[in-house]
Amino acid sequence: MTISMYQASIPVSIRTLNNLVSILEKGATYAETKKINPSVLINSRLSPDMFPLSKQVQIASDIVNRGAARLAGIEPPQFEDNETTFPQLIDRIHQTISHLNTFKPEQIDGSEERTISLKIGDNTLDFQGMPFLLYFVLPNLYFHVTTAYDILRHCGVELGKQDFLGQP
Repeated sequence: MTISMYQASIPVSIRTLNNLVSILEKGATYAETKKINPSVLINSRLSPDMFPLSKQVQIASDIVNRGAARLAGIEPPQFEDNETTFPQLIDRIHQTISHLNTFKPEQIDGSEERTISLKIGDNTLDFQGMPFLLYFVLPNLYFHVTTAYDILRHCGVELGKQDFLGQP
C-alpha cells in the first residue's frame, strides 16, 4: 500500500493543528485559573532570540496553509499576524483547518515532482513537491507546534506527550 501526497499532508496537518488548539485551550484555562494575564503566556518565549508563543502559532498556521497551496499550485491565503489573545490564536487555527479542508486529494496527489520555489530573504530555495512536504513543511509544522507546547509547559501549563500527539 502506498501513501499519497494528500494523505501525507492534509490529514496530518489538520490533526496536528487540532492538537495545537487543545494545547492553547489548556494555556488559556491555566492563565484564568492561576489569575495570570494571558498576554504573559502569549508573549513568552524559550529564549530571548526565539519567537514568542503567538508567532509560533502564526508560523505553524502559515507553513501548512502555504505548503498545501503550493502543492496544489494555487495562491495561499494571507493572514495579518495580529493575534494577541488565546481566542484569536485558536480562531486562526480553526481558519487554517477550514482552509485545509477545502483541498481535495486530486489537487495534491501527483505533486511529488512539482517544482516549488520559495523566496526567503535574498535567497530562493527550489524543491520538488515530495521533498518540500517531507523536509520543509512537516518539519516546520512540528517544530513550531512543539515550541508552542514547550513555551506553555515551561510556563507551568500541565501538558504531557499525549497533548502533543492527540487521541489515536
